[in-house]
Amino acid sequence: MISLILKKKLKKFKSDKLREECGIFGISNHEDASALVALGLHALQHRGQEGCGIVSFDGKNYHSEKRQGLVGDHFTNSETIKKLPGEFAIGHNRYSTTGETSLRNIQPFFADLHMGGLSVAHNGNLTNALLLRENLVKEGAIFRTTSDTETIVQLIAKSKRERFTDKLIDTLFQIQGGYSLVLMTNKKLVGVRDPFGIRPLVIGKLNNSYIFASETCALDIVGATYIREVKNGEIVIIEDNNLKSITPFPKQKPRPCVFEYIYFARPDSLIKDKCAYEYRKRLGSELAKESDLKADLVIPVPDSGVPAALGYAEQSKKKFELGLIRNHYVGRTFIEPTQNIRSLGVKLKLSSTKSIVKNKSIILIDDSLVRGTTCHKIIKMLYESGAKEVHVRIACPEIKFPDFYGVDMPTKEELLAHEKNNEQMCDYIKAKSLKFLSLDGLYNALINERRNSSYPQFSDHYFTGEYPIEPSDNLKGLKVKQLSLLSGKSSS
Repeated sequence: MISLILKKKLKKFKSDKLREECGIFGISNHEDASALVALGLHALQHRGQEGCGIVSFDGKNYHSEKRQGLVGDHFTNSETIKKLPGEFAIGHNRYSTTGETSLRNIQPFFADLHMGGLSVAHNGNLTNALLLRENLVKEGAIFRTTSDTETIVQLIAKSKRERFTDKLIDTLFQIQGGYSLVLMTNKKLVGVRDPFGIRPLVIGKLNNSYIFASETCALDIVGATYIREVKNGEIVIIEDNNLKSITPFPKQKPRPCVFEYIYFARPDSLIKDKCAYEYRKRLGSELAKESDLKADLVIPVPDSGVPAALGYAEQSKKKFELGLIRNHYVGRTFIEPTQNIRSLGVKLKLSSTKSIVKNKSIILIDDSLVRGTTCHKIIKMLYESGAKEVHVRIACPEIKFPDFYGVDMPTKEELLAHEKNNEQMCDYIKAKSLKFLSLDGLYNALINERRNSSYPQFSDHYFTGEYPIEPSDNLKGLKVKQLSLLSGKSSS
């Protein structure tokens, strides 16, 4: 069943940036557990800005607080933290662009099961969620939310296994997709990563307290030590201050999401022992090796294009300038009220430094090109500011295929590179020239070797169409987008 409301929501999607859907954080055995979760979620705010929640456990009872909006607007209040007592807590940031944000879809979810209380925070998307949900409803399950995360809770509750760990394993063998999970029971804090390791999850330690987080920047803010990543297909169980690892799945080679390197992760977060910032500079350097040209200035699209532009400028020995300045204080609430305000578009968020760009030939660097609408407006702004030429260089290959593992992005037909060749894209954005980093250049920057077509080391389906997991909910049909919408466009 596909409702008219869902179809209308599909048409509303107009984002010109890929968005990672969620940030998750969990901590065990700390007297200030909820306060530390709030700090961790604050560091992960870039992964979700429309809702946040924390669930704590005080040894007897579970406590839950959920809010729409930013972490800093709600969980820095000591009165709110006082409502979340206990030495165990998990939290979640949510991102959604479907036009609806409901408290019922904000995580972590809590359920009082036969085995005891269970709270779950989830980052990612289940590609067979619709099928699982339909079967569960037929068997009598009652869903309170539209999130595929609740499917996980329902499957755990329905499992006939005795022990919680066995119930969880039983559930994991039924779900498909890209996901990371943090679960909390009255005895355990558990972290899980999908068999391909598509969505990220790391382990840290603060004195005697173990932490799970989406990125290492969340460990830094609470003063925790980074231990390692949760491995692909691994279940990590924290109980009685001990860490236990289980790997129930058949062994797979990891395929982490390549956009964690390109864009999603905060620049100071570690990925494979290097900051994301370093990878992004190397992407820019590779881009300069492949497509350098004569120009006066290298200018980034802030903030995401800055590291790649620095790498490009260093490699090509060209002058780097901030020709565009970003306004960090424009939120959705400001740009929604009237059509006149909305029509100002990119000027609300970016402005040009006119004296810098005037009469200059410019190489404009960005991390990616999705729909092309924002890039078109930026180029128009630069020409209106007196730029002589604007050449666009993109620090990743052409995005031709959608994602189904927890990344918010347009349908295939809305992706600029799927519908147009390079010349047509260049004409659409009104640039003097347009070049993308090659797939080999991407791999050279990230792992210092060319892409092996028989085994891609990343989930790079955005560029190649080679999906690590084929969604059983119909890869090319509307149902996959319905799945994303049902999950809050961040299931997660």
